[in-house]
Amino acid sequence: MKIGDRTVLACDCAHSIALDGAALGKACGDGSVPTVHTQLCRAQLDRFEAAVATGQPLLVACTQEAPLFSEVAAEVAPDTSLTFTNIRERAGWSDEGELALPKIAALLAEAALPIPPTGALTLTSQGTCLVYGNDERAIEAGRELAKRLDVTVLLTSPKDIAPPPVMDVAIFRGRIRAARGWVGAFEIVVDDYAPALPSSRGALGFEPVRQGASARCDLILDLTGGTPLFPDHKRRDGYLRPDPNSPTQVAKALLEITDLVGEFEKPRFVDFKADLCAHSRSRKTGCTRCLDVCPTGAITPNGDHVAIDPHVCAGCGSCAAVCPTGAATYALPPAATVYERLRTLLGTYRKAGGGAPALLIHDPRHGDALVGMMARHGRGLPARVLPFALNEVTQVGFDLFALALAYGCTHVRILTGPENEGETAGLANQIGLAEAAFSGLGYGSGRVAVIDAADPDAVADELWSLPADTVEAGMFLPMGPKRTVTMLALRHLHKVAPAPVEVLPLPPGAPFGRVSVDVAGCTLCLSCVGACPTGALLDNADKPMLSFAQDACVQCGLCKTTCPEKVISLVPEIDFRDQARGATVVKEEEPFCCVSCGKPFATKSSIEKIVTTLAGKHWMFATPEAANRIRMCEDCRVRDQFERGNEPFSLGRPPVPRTTDDDLREREEAEREAQLAAVRQKLI
Repeated sequence: MKIGDRTVLACDCAHSIALDGAALGKACGDGSVPTVHTQLCRAQLDRFEAAVATGQPLLVACTQEAPLFSEVAAEVAPDTSLTFTNIRERAGWSDEGELALPKIAALLAEAALPIPPTGALTLTSQGTCLVYGNDERAIEAGRELAKRLDVTVLLTSPKDIAPPPVMDVAIFRGRIRAARGWVGAFEIVVDDYAPALPSSRGALGFEPVRQGASARCDLILDLTGGTPLFPDHKRRDGYLRPDPNSPTQVAKALLEITDLVGEFEKPRFVDFKADLCAHSRSRKTGCTRCLDVCPTGAITPNGDHVAIDPHVCAGCGSCAAVCPTGAATYALPPAATVYERLRTLLGTYRKAGGGAPALLIHDPRHGDALVGMMARHGRGLPARVLPFALNEVTQVGFDLFALALAYGCTHVRILTGPENEGETAGLANQIGLAEAAFSGLGYGSGRVAVIDAADPDAVADELWSLPADTVEAGMFLPMGPKRTVTMLALRHLHKVAPAPVEVLPLPPGAPFGRVSVDVAGCTLCLSCVGACPTGALLDNADKPMLSFAQDACVQCGLCKTTCPEKVISLVPEIDFRDQARGATVVKEEEPFCCVSCGKPFATKSSIEKIVTTLAGKHWMFATPEAANRIRMCEDCRVRDQFERGNEPFSLGRPPVPRTTDDDLREREEAEREAQLAAVRQKLI
């Protein structure tokens, strides 16, 4: 049997799965009757070898024996493309295993889809390690690591610590004031810094301390047990922080950190397009959604947009989930691939005869383990609950929830675990938005929710108790960016909604809505148009006009903060009427014409406001003639200044330079006048 370009090798795992070949071929749409193997990994391994030898891409319906199959493939045909999917724990091993054929067909169809490669960056570690601790345990850990790494030990408050008999590691005292970086590129600033005295006798002594010492290292082992040096420290590559009171955790950290030497590839989890970012314009702050939810501090303001440091980014995907414009998108895999996986999964399930599907979103670590335990030791997953694995559950947002419901899902459940602690703010925001939208359309509450449990029985109880009410499925393709896909899904949900409304109110902060403009106070200065990053606010080159396109508005608030008249407010909502799909005129005026030449150069309201504000109140416009210049265009205003004879820019006649002749002439005239005065005096 083939799905796409892949040949499917199915196995019922020694008859522990109810798997009928003819029914499976029909459910997958292939039409052929595939061979259902019983021990493909043991007695029938030669069948796998024969399939690999053809060189055709293979999809093996088993993940437990994936290492064995990969090893055999590397020997027989190393260039053969192999993918694996688990139909046993996720479908066949269940109290409803006999009803799981539609789900098995859906899982196979989803797994056969091609996954595009993800970009990566290279991190290099030379093995320079800092052990940061309080007492002898840090020194012992440093001496153990020194066998393989270049180690320095930094003690925060060393008291009565016996000096080691051999100084095989460098020991200092100090307190880390600031730290930044990642594996291979950590930078720290240390206060109370001082090296240990080699002459220490009964207890370690240190040289005089100094403040603000800086250092670099590749790795940090934090054994202080105090406040972590980094936010979301569990995801900071190269920074290990075990409980110093747990020998097991410390031993595990020592083993792990010794392997962090060499070159490592780290995925670029997020693709970022700065030109779509709505963070800021002209030093006015707008959208801060990604900044608010990033747990690692990888996102920082950078002018009109934000900057995402891929070295610090831990890949939780919260920024991509809350980004309203699509400037930040998750790349592992891209959103388009996730949409297509979801469409294929639900579409195949429906075509194979499945009904009332529910979606369980989980990660490959915590989620796979819980699903496996439910299958092995409990009831397993219900036949209508479709598992949907993503790299991080926190990467999902309102777009995926709306798409799942539009494709016929009755409920969406997101399985979180201990690794997601402190990272679910963005997820909670998106679930709140989904709750408001779906309940507002009459679908009721609780369509999307989180299952935060480590007990497989508790997870199973919640999944088995989900109601099996139906939602009419749509058939549309998920084409376009995130916002377009979301609106496609919402328009379908509105069309088949139990209680459709033309305008759906949303909670504050939602990325959909309109701007409300106090038309009477608006002067059509169009500052809002220049600030709008998405083109929701538009002008007209031919006349003073302000238009608004609601489909493009992401409620970033830049227009509100930029407006000099403060007449703009935000109204979060989704308008399903046709008029909301195009631009509508908010305000328009006839242009104000120059009172001198008649040329249109401004709006009437803006000129009247300037006249009211300045005429007779500012020294430049104190007279009626001067005030009238406000009503003139830029050319006539300058011309009027000169024609009225004021010549405000004239410097007067240039001064005549004095010479020696001028001085001599004045002296002669003065002497002549003196002589004449003397003669007159004698005559008198």
